[in-house]
Amino acid sequence: MSRVLVIDDEESVLRAVKRRLERGGYAVETAGSAADGVGMIHDAEPAFDVIVTDMSMDTADSGLQVLHAATARDMFSEVIVMTAYGNVANAVECMRRGAFDYIEKNSPDVDVYEVIAEKVDSALMRRRRDIRTVDLWEALKGQANP
Repeated sequence: MSRVLVIDDEESVLRAVKRRLERGGYAVETAGSAADGVGMIHDAEPAFDVIVTDMSMDTADSGLQVLHAATARDMFSEVIVMTAYGNVANAVECMRRGAFDYIEKNSPDVDVYEVIAEKVDSALMRRRRDIRTVDLWEALKGQANP
C-alpha cells in the first residue's frame, strides 16, 4: 500500500484530504506543522511515497522546507504543494526545486480534494516509473560489467 504524508496547519484540511485519500486506498499519515512533518519524513521507514504539504504554515516558506527534507530523504519521493494564497513566483520556485505539482486550495468551482487525489495518483505513477527505470539501468549495467 502506498504511503502518503499530508502536512497542513488547518485541521479541517488535514481531515478532508486524509479521508479522500484513504477512500482511494492509500495509507495516510498527517502532521499539523512543517516541523512535525519534517520529523516524520526523517523518521519514516520506508520513506513516504508522496508528501502533500501546505506552502505557508509556521513560516511563509514551510512548504519549501518540507520539499527539501523529502527530496533529501528519498530522491524518488514526490511532493505536492498546496496553498490558499497562490502566486506565480511561489509556484515557479516549488517546481524549480522539484515539486511534482502546485495546487491552489481555493479554486472556485473545483473539488480540490478530488484534484489532490488525482495528483497523488499521477505522482505515484511517476515514482514507480522512475524507480523501475533506475532498477533496469542498474541491471543492464551489471550485465555489461560482470
